[in-house]
Amino acid sequence: MKIDLLMELERPKPWNGRTDQDTYWEALEQVVLADRMGFGAVWAVEHHFLEEFSHSSAPEVFLAACAARTERIRIGHGVVLLPHKFNHPVRVAERVAALDVLSNGRVEFGTGRSGPYEQAGFEVPTAESRAMWQESLEIIPRMWTSERFSYDGTYVKIPERAILPKPVQRPHPPIWMACTSRASWELAGQNGIGVLGLTLFVGIDTLREEIAGYRRALAHAKPVGAFVNDRTAAYTIVHCAATSARARANGGPEAALWYLVYAFQVLAQQVAPERHLAAIASDDPYRQVAIENPIVRRAMDGTLGFEELDGEDMVVIGDPDTCIRKLERYREAGLDRVLCCMQAGRLAHADVMESIRLFGEHVIPHFARG
Repeated sequence: MKIDLLMELERPKPWNGRTDQDTYWEALEQVVLADRMGFGAVWAVEHHFLEEFSHSSAPEVFLAACAARTERIRIGHGVVLLPHKFNHPVRVAERVAALDVLSNGRVEFGTGRSGPYEQAGFEVPTAESRAMWQESLEIIPRMWTSERFSYDGTYVKIPERAILPKPVQRPHPPIWMACTSRASWELAGQNGIGVLGLTLFVGIDTLREEIAGYRRALAHAKPVGAFVNDRTAAYTIVHCAATSARARANGGPEAALWYLVYAFQVLAQQVAPERHLAAIASDDPYRQVAIENPIVRRAMDGTLGFEELDGEDMVVIGDPDTCIRKLERYREAGLDRVLCCMQAGRLAHADVMESIRLFGEHVIPHFARG
């Protein structure tokens, strides 16, 4: 099982004079250390308008800086928002290929569609967002493998053009999908692409069921790319310290709870009036997650405690041995990669660097040995 790093570029208030410049440059320092310590990949999200939660609105820029400062770690878009009003598919194909060129073939191409709050800022109709995602998903790999490309689709019409550059990886970088529900895991399988899931509100038994559903769907896949990416990954909040008591004192539990409360209390309430939410619930990933997972409803009403998250191994916080024990359960469930969100909440930069170092010295070698 590979151990990766995931960057939300979080900046919770109070800022006390700290700026986005501090957040970005500290994150780059963390990625450089992760490269030295043997992490498999660094993933950067794409989010818009989410003050405090994620200031990562231009991941392709951040990831290019990561690629220039590292040698081995893979460069993961986690994810590019594909509805064309966020990112036109031609621009996605061009930018991802250019990043693959500059990283010497290290790109992992993750895709998604976000939720109604961000979609509304780009005039993306939520009810059509999945169809928009699917259309772009199907044509971007063809742009990479065709000398010239044209398309007359439902949402995008492209006259014949040479779309350049082409990626270094042939036929193209591996393709992934952000998945927040069982239905989305199965959809990834149907498309023959990898899964970027999460464990923050999903117990190990549920995770195992999601992976099984994905594998069943994958057996009947109609791949959108030139090959099937059959790998599964999930992300969670991770903080490692010399002792479990120190990991807690550093603020690991608070970071995990802060993330959940923001994601499912703030975002879910901001999207639209309730009557509209009821109409779009099946298309809103935040609402769908709340329907499927009772723990999310407790995060939304403020009754969720850290001990419940920790007891179900939904987060990985503790000393190296504790982290290994928790991650072993992820591997036993069938995960191929774990995306560790270490730059989380109000955790100090020095403590994040120590967490990365301890993972490199103790946790990653354990999983490398199989």
